[in-house]
Amino acid sequence: MMKNLFSLNGRVALVTGGSRGIGKMITQGFLEQGATVYITARKAPICDQTAEELSQYGKCISLPHDISTVDGCKALAAEFRTFETSLDILVNNAGAAWGAPFGEYPESGWDKTMDLNVKSLFFLTQEFHKDLKNAATRECPGKVINIASIDGIKINPWETYAYQASKAAVIHLTRRLAARLIEDNICVSGIGPGAFASEMNKAAKDHADTVASMVPAKRIGRGSDAAGAAVFLASRAGDYVVGDTLAVDGGVAYSSIGQAWG
Repeated sequence: MMKNLFSLNGRVALVTGGSRGIGKMITQGFLEQGATVYITARKAPICDQTAEELSQYGKCISLPHDISTVDGCKALAAEFRTFETSLDILVNNAGAAWGAPFGEYPESGWDKTMDLNVKSLFFLTQEFHKDLKNAATRECPGKVINIASIDGIKINPWETYAYQASKAAVIHLTRRLAARLIEDNICVSGIGPGAFASEMNKAAKDHADTVASMVPAKRIGRGSDAAGAAVFLASRAGDYVVGDTLAVDGGVAYSSIGQAWG
């Protein structure tokens, strides 16, 4: 019964924001478990370079697109369909953040963050709905995994108003999408990462020891932590997880002593 519980052999995945950070960590984990993985990112050279680098672990294909607009989401789906007729796993990881003092917080920063983190997540899932349905069965459901943040669960010290609000929205939207898409044998769930070194989380990247001291587990996240959670949800092991967002943060979100650094 436990054999191949975490295998992704024969499965096709798409990871947005897959060229770096947590998206890249998840992509490598999927490849190592046997999936074919398409990655997308706005900057084509970086996306192409990452796909080439990760191809040592399995079949990784670069599909660079700007998915911050609905048209961009449709363009990505159209190119994906030149390669595949169905999709098993969609990871909505692409995101943006913006920080500014309360009295100076700009509309442009608010819109950029909300558009990519919430609006595009919804419309990309909507666009790929038929591709997921084409592959999904009750015995082998499709998967949508939304990358939220512990900042959607517990406030952090920074004035990142739109980011924190957007990630709370992602967590609730995950529940609502789950309630609808389970009708089509598609399980929707989420991951709320804490402190992982990335371009978005420069505090964890540049000051790992300082950030680690604020985490109950006394370290920042490793690539295997992000990949392991995603593989669990994407594989047969996670088939009965519907609507929940898993905090992967070393204990920050639910500890009175931790600070949120996601």
